[in-house]
Amino acid sequence: MRPVTHRDTPRWGPDLRQRSLVALRATVRYMNQPVSLRLPASTVERLGGQAARVRLAPRTLAQRYVEEGLRMDEHPLVRFVDGPAGRRARLVGTGSDVWEVVATVKDNDGDIAKTADHLRLPLGLVQAAVAYYGAFVDEIDEWIKRNEHEATHAHNAWLAGQAALQR
Repeated sequence: MRPVTHRDTPRWGPDLRQRSLVALRATVRYMNQPVSLRLPASTVERLGGQAARVRLAPRTLAQRYVEEGLRMDEHPLVRFVDGPAGRRARLVGTGSDVWEVVATVKDNDGDIAKTADHLRLPLGLVQAAVAYYGAFVDEIDEWIKRNEHEATHAHNAWLAGQAALQR
C-alpha cells in the first residue's frame, strides 16, 4: 500500500485540503485498523447524547471508551476522570491521580512503602499506580512534566508578586 499524500485529497482548495490532511494524520496516529460494530439503537442514542455533552464526535468518544475500558480491564484499580487539566488516570476510591503517585514514588527514590505511608494510601494502590506507569510511561511522564511546568510558572508568579510588594 502506498502512503497517502496531498494528491489523494479532493480538490476543495488549499484550506480544506490542509484540514483534511491534518484530520487524516490525527486519525492515522491512533487508529491502525478500522473496526465495525453493530450497537443497539439505545446505545447509539446514549452515545450520541454523551458525545454532545462532552463536545466530541460519537466515533471519537466510542474510541475513547474502548481504549479506557481495555486499560481498566488490565488495571482494575485505575479509572478515568475529567478535570480542568484534561482526562487522566486516577486510582479508584481516592482523589489521587496516577501521575501524582508516580511522581511521589520518584521523589522517594522508588520506595513504594514510604510513598504509601506519605500519601496515606494502601500499599496495593501505590503498586497499582506503578504497574499502570509501567504500561503507559510516556503518558504519565507527560503529566508529571506538565505539573512541574505549571508549578514553576506559579512559583515565578508568586515571586514576582512578592517582589512587587517590596517596592
